[in-house]
Amino acid sequence: MIQDPTARGEALARFFASLEASLFAHLEESGLLPAGEAAAAHARREWECLALYACVRGLVAAGGFNRETAAAVDALHAAVLASWRATDSAGEPLAARSARVAERYAEYGAIGAEGGAAGAASVARRLGEAWARHAAGPGASDDLVELAGALHEALAEGAAEAVRRGTAP
Repeated sequence: MIQDPTARGEALARFFASLEASLFAHLEESGLLPAGEAAAAHARREWECLALYACVRGLVAAGGFNRETAAAVDALHAAVLASWRATDSAGEPLAARSARVAERYAEYGAIGAEGGAAGAASVARRLGEAWARHAAGPGASDDLVELAGALHEALAEGAAEAVRRGTAP
């Protein structure tokens, strides 16, 4: 386990940066996203939220709900924000980008809490549904829902394992 919470969060920010784009490429290559450059950019911004949320889920899965995990989540977000400040945000103000992430976290957190332990079995699908609705509209295909949910779940599991083993980049 990466013991230092700040180092844990920073490591997960690097993990996020190393995988987020390639996982989104799988979504693009599936042919399931709406066509067009603007639609792809919108879906990418939405994927960014779901992928970050997967990293938060991974941190919680690895470390539990405690002050150290909260500090790691804060460090993850600080590192990601620093990265966003340093790169082009396609003309989107940082405040708008951060607000979207906060909105999605609230929504995704509520989805994760629904149904308690019994709801855990369907959380990946329900998160995939929410993401697909934001990324592709209410008529998103079941295949897109399943793919997004599976990629999210794999990222969350990978994040947890990287923290547990201390192998995040």
